[in-house]
Amino acid sequence: MELFLNDKLGKISLETEDATNPIAVLILAHGAGAGMHHPFMVSLGQKLSEKRISVVRFNFPYMEQGRKSPGSPKSNIETWQLVVEHIESAFPNIPIFISGKSYGGRMGSHLIAENDMSSVDGIIYYGFPLHAPGRDSKDRAAHLTDVKIPQLFLQGTKDKLANIEMIGEVVETLSTAEMSVLEDGDHSFNVPKRTGKSKEDVMSWLAEETTNWILNRVKAS
Repeated sequence: MELFLNDKLGKISLETEDATNPIAVLILAHGAGAGMHHPFMVSLGQKLSEKRISVVRFNFPYMEQGRKSPGSPKSNIETWQLVVEHIESAFPNIPIFISGKSYGGRMGSHLIAENDMSSVDGIIYYGFPLHAPGRDSKDRAAHLTDVKIPQLFLQGTKDKLANIEMIGEVVETLSTAEMSVLEDGDHSFNVPKRTGKSKEDVMSWLAEETTNWILNRVKAS
């Protein structure tokens, strides 16, 4: 379906994987270079919907318009906010969680850090991009202390955009955060053949970690 955001941002595509008798709805944003139809996005959405989590995928305006560069974070953070507001209306009385692959998750974290989004129960990062490749730094995590809702970091130990020791140190400073690690996983959650894990295995792991974490949040509320 198409969702009209406003005159400035225009329309974006949005798709939902509806779960039967859902326990929660998860909004899933794409990474910087691949849209909502990327196999990672589609596969994860399908697996989570089978676990009673409805999943909403959407495109940022730059992706919708065929541009390669994400452009200003401001526009993408605003998009996040408008999508959340739409989902609040579309899924009343169901816990809402937000998430994103890499860039999409980082933009979601800025939304939560900068705004009072009381309807959002937690945020999940599928490979938080802590720094540029080969430029180990924690600068991109400075705002995470302002995120007051529960946070789950799903990270690969060989992620070139997130030194695993550094991201671990960041998570330790955040009272609301947890981290689960995929050994030998890169930024796309690919693992070497020697691990014996297939792409299907990895996607199942991501779905299981996500589901268990959401269930714990829903039960605690």
